[in-house]
Amino acid sequence: MNALTRTAYLQQEHLASITRRHFLQRCTTGLGAMWLAEQSLHAAATGHAALPRRDPTRPLEPRPPHFPAKAKHVIYLHMAGSPSQLELFEHKPQLTQLDHQFCPPSFLEGKRFAFIRGTPRMLGSVHPFHQESKTGQWISNQLPQFERVLDKVCVIRSMNTDQFNHAPAQFLMQTGSPLIGSASTGAWVTYGLGTENQNLPGFIVLLSGGRMVDAGKSVWSAGFLPGVYQGVQCRSDGDPVLYLANPAGIDRQLRGSVISAIEQLNRQTHEELGDPETLARTAQYELAFRMQANATDSFDLKQEPSAVHEAYGTELGKESFANNCLLARRLVERGVRHVQLYDWGWDSHGAAASEDLRDGFVKKCRSIDRPIAALLTDLEERGLLNETLVVWGGEFGRTPMAENRGGVDKRVYGRDHNPQAFTIWMAGAGVKRGHSFGQTD
Repeated sequence: MNALTRTAYLQQEHLASITRRHFLQRCTTGLGAMWLAEQSLHAAATGHAALPRRDPTRPLEPRPPHFPAKAKHVIYLHMAGSPSQLELFEHKPQLTQLDHQFCPPSFLEGKRFAFIRGTPRMLGSVHPFHQESKTGQWISNQLPQFERVLDKVCVIRSMNTDQFNHAPAQFLMQTGSPLIGSASTGAWVTYGLGTENQNLPGFIVLLSGGRMVDAGKSVWSAGFLPGVYQGVQCRSDGDPVLYLANPAGIDRQLRGSVISAIEQLNRQTHEELGDPETLARTAQYELAFRMQANATDSFDLKQEPSAVHEAYGTELGKESFANNCLLARRLVERGVRHVQLYDWGWDSHGAAASEDLRDGFVKKCRSIDRPIAALLTDLEERGLLNETLVVWGGEFGRTPMAENRGGVDKRVYGRDHNPQAFTIWMAGAGVKRGHSFGQTD
């Protein structure tokens, strides 16, 4: 390679290393600097103080919100598959009167369903309803323990979506887009506010129900945000995170030396190329190192007294929704910003016993009833409910018609996907207690 060719090669490498951010900073018109100056002037003129500058080497450092807020933590309970609102929170006496009658054509015109074909029959509520004494809200007999804490909850009955398949509906619910690639709510929360405990991830994901959610791990991804903000999937049994422990022959001091060497190489790479993802990767290595001493303690349910285990219905040594609810309380208690629980198994089509509203649905209700009531009570007793937003719900609702998969007219105790109406509830920081909002048709 002669001198001229080498010079051209080095110039090409230099240009390839220049990111869009470098261009905005270094171009002759100074577009980036001009925009930032304008924003600073606008903030000063309107009286809005600029947020502290983000330290790229400490991406999870806690940051104040733009405005005063009550919520400091989030616990999101997502029932993957979507529970039937018509068997839990939506009392429809007229629907019961129409039970097993053919669905009026007006209910079907212009609508798309995942499995319903032809003319299905109406399906009244399979389980009886009654009014809860303190709030007057209607609730079915499937959540007797949750009913005791209904006065802490705001039921939102006006939810709707434009997605009727699970994966895109879960993406829409968790990221705001039905397409893969957007950042999840947990990622946005930790990106905007950081987290209070620098020795644990700011966004932790716990699974139960025996299967991965339909949308897969991308539903808790950071999308286009730096990777350090994505959810970290942990387990309620065994090591909280796979491969967190040191391999055989590697002690903590040696592991620390390796992390330090990797950090130096990454910093050098960042200085040369300017890619912010390099610093994010460095932060992830360092967090994993700190987690070795802290995660095991945080996830050790054996530290809880027997009365707490009795309240939640936990089973040590097993992965369960009850265990995950108790872990969620332990994590927010230790400063974790966003805890996401996914419980699979709520797709009540009626095609099998596990999907039957009289069988599998009842078992699922029993598995969440006691733990959720215990979680809300426990958070309040510890003074955490006033600063923790708890959200419960699925990705869409269920139809008032029984599912006639393939157009077959037979008695089925299951419902198809209904994007047009579903119910969620919220509790905790900033939420109006014992209230219901909106209504479904």
